Amino acid sequence: MIKLVLTGLWVCAVTLASVYFSVQTATAPATSPDDAKKAQQELVKGESINVPVIANGQVTGYFLTRISFMMEKGKVNALQIPLPELTTDELFSLLIGNKAIDIAHVESFDVAAFRSDLKKRMNERLGGDYVADVLIEQLDYLSKEETHGGESIGRKTVKPVKIVKDATTDSATAH
Repeated sequence: MIKLVLTGLWVCAVTLASVYFSVQTATAPATSPDDAKKAQQELVKGESINVPVIANGQVTGYFLTRISFMMEKGKVNALQIPLPELTTDELFSLLIGNKAIDIAHVESFDVAAFRSDLKKRMNERLGGDYVADVLIEQLDYLSKEETHGGESIGRKTVKPVKIVKDATTDSATAH
């Protein structure tokens, strides 16, 4: 009988000790500041925007763009200016006014500088720190000749020049 009581006490002591040490060693995973910041953001999908390229008083081609933004939750609803119109205006300023992209040398296009410049300009126009990140979904160029010189719909399909290549395009062309 004494052996049975001592065995029960021993099992209780071992169980309590193991629970105590497991609780002490198990800690909740530390959330990084980036993860906490991303949890407070939401994706604002952009619309397809076609920006004409004008040279010598004529349209020479079109930029085909779709740009989305990561913005703080709640701030999106507080915007006084419609985001698609503001984005269109800023893209016209960047792509036409500043000549951010040299069509003859698209490989020298600096995506990071374009993103940071667009983010900075959007935040300045919105009057605060609204845009956390700029996501380029599409940035292509289509020349006027490829659009059949403005004539009616042609017989052949052309592909636009990819300015920003995504990972799926790069892996598909590598094989």
